Amino acid sequence: MKTILLDGLPLPFADGQTIMEAATEAGIFIPHLCHHPEFKPQGSCKLCTVKANGRYVSACTLPAKDGMEVENNSPDLNDKRRTLLQMLFVEGNHFCPSCEKSGNCMLQALAYELEMLTPHFEQFYPDRPVDASHPEVLLDFNRCILCELCVRASRDVDGKNVFALSGRGIRKHLIVNAESGRLADTDFSLADKAAQVCPVGVILQKRKGFAIPIGRRRYDVEPIAMQVECAPSRTSGEQES
Repeated sequence: MKTILLDGLPLPFADGQTIMEAATEAGIFIPHLCHHPEFKPQGSCKLCTVKANGRYVSACTLPAKDGMEVENNSPDLNDKRRTLLQMLFVEGNHFCPSCEKSGNCMLQALAYELEMLTPHFEQFYPDRPVDASHPEVLLDFNRCILCELCVRASRDVDGKNVFALSGRGIRKHLIVNAESGRLADTDFSLADKAAQVCPVGVILQKRKGFAIPIGRRRYDVEPIAMQVECAPSRTSGEQES
């Protein structure tokens, strides 16, 4: 059985699995935002950065290798992840107390998990208009973190190419692939995979805000690190410890 050493714990993996996939299968949490188990990884958010044999790498893209020593949950790495979160918060317009995605937002949940207490950096306050043209969905671009999950889902699963990223550097932003730029002028539907994958509060179903009371939402009930996607139950005494 091939294994990696993740924070000192021997972890088996299958050929072709990434560090993220091996950890997830074992029920071990590695912070991430742009990773989704159904899509090809691209390593854009860098929150899943780990140390593999002494080098900083993206856990979602690097294949596991037998005998590899991986550091994940350390003060050094978590400090770097906090800094990345702080930059994501100030680059957009995120005001959690009034956001209907609060409690279901991965960005917010990771801020709690990594004990981010302040934004630290100066706020950008970008001017990003809301698109309310679609009868079922509201797009609030203020919260976009450029993870490209909606882009990949619409292109690779829905086959519609509704979303794309435009611009470069600090001017990079999410757009709708319609001549008018309006979501209403596309064939986007609530049934689309792209409607379900946003980790923050960009794609919102209309007339459903606050339907689930604050305090009973996904990350209110249990911290994000306790909700590893598709993780099997762990039976090994070593893993449980």
